[in-house]
Amino acid sequence: MSKEKAHKTALQEKEGVSKQEATSKHAISHLKKKRKEQPSTAELLEGILNGNTAALSRGITLIESYNIAHKAKANALIQSCMEHQKPSLRIGITGVPGVGKSTFIETLGTYLTTLGKKVAVLAVDPSSSLSKGSILGDKTRMDSLVKNPNAFIRPSAAGDSLGGVARHTREAITLCETAGYDVILIETVGVGQSETAVHSMVDFFLLLKIAGAGDELQGIKRGIIEMADAIVINKADGDNLTAAKLAKVEFARALHFYPTKDSGWAPKVLLCSALEKKGIEAAWNLISECISQAREKEHFTKKRQEQNRFWLLQSIENQLKDQFFQDEIISEELKIQLQLIAKNKRSPFAAAEHLLNLQKKRL
Repeated sequence: MSKEKAHKTALQEKEGVSKQEATSKHAISHLKKKRKEQPSTAELLEGILNGNTAALSRGITLIESYNIAHKAKANALIQSCMEHQKPSLRIGITGVPGVGKSTFIETLGTYLTTLGKKVAVLAVDPSSSLSKGSILGDKTRMDSLVKNPNAFIRPSAAGDSLGGVARHTREAITLCETAGYDVILIETVGVGQSETAVHSMVDFFLLLKIAGAGDELQGIKRGIIEMADAIVINKADGDNLTAAKLAKVEFARALHFYPTKDSGWAPKVLLCSALEKKGIEAAWNLISECISQAREKEHFTKKRQEQNRFWLLQSIENQLKDQFFQDEIISEELKIQLQLIAKNKRSPFAAAEHLLNLQKKRL
């Protein structure tokens, strides 16, 4: 090849690369611009009703936003979705870290999709009290379920919310039901006895346990076990099977100390191995049995009404808290009070009373 021809070929190749880069940059720019465009409430609702997971994700992001400008739009979306909610089962799943919640949920969720159900997983990750960050790694842990077309996984940060759930988990449930998901699985943070808020928003509360963790005696304590509709001992496989069977007996005995539920349901203990996919069908049958009994005794509807009542009270608390801390004058006065407290010139109680009285005068 002559030098002139080689030079011409090189120029053509360079020009081709430049065109590709320009096209790629244009596509990226267009995509970024499209992402910045906020869809209207009507557009989000239409997408959610059509089962568009992108619209559902954007809707949940909107209601989770702390931006004051998004509040009215989020409220409008929730109200619109409530008019289109479809029947579903809400199942709360909790347990200490390491009990295998993610594996259990993935196995259960996959099993439910084989029964023709659409499954939504609302997973709540703990937030750092220092950096305020959260890993949100549930999609990575549920790599098989996340690829299932009949499943939707949404990780959220717990933030400053207590009780193992995120601040807007209830609203996220509403959006998922509007999108047509039959079963909503709510995975809590997993910190132990304080995980009680999820109980106020689900139809069935499942507590996962493992044998040999030294917590068998927790069964005789008033706390999270008292709220559980069933206890499932996970990782009942291999060398741990014998210990799991013994733990099942201990927990079953402990449950005798608790009264039956208002629906007449008596909580039960099951064994399972989410890793080996054993005991999953039995767990689902138990959940179905409990729900059927609740429906027969009209307790299901009553419990949903109680959930809405709790939702109202929680919303009032959240809005009062937002209004208080977002007030500019209160915010400035708070800084002054914190300085006085640091110098031991005022007690935290007196500072709080001063700030609350200041807010009353401003209302």
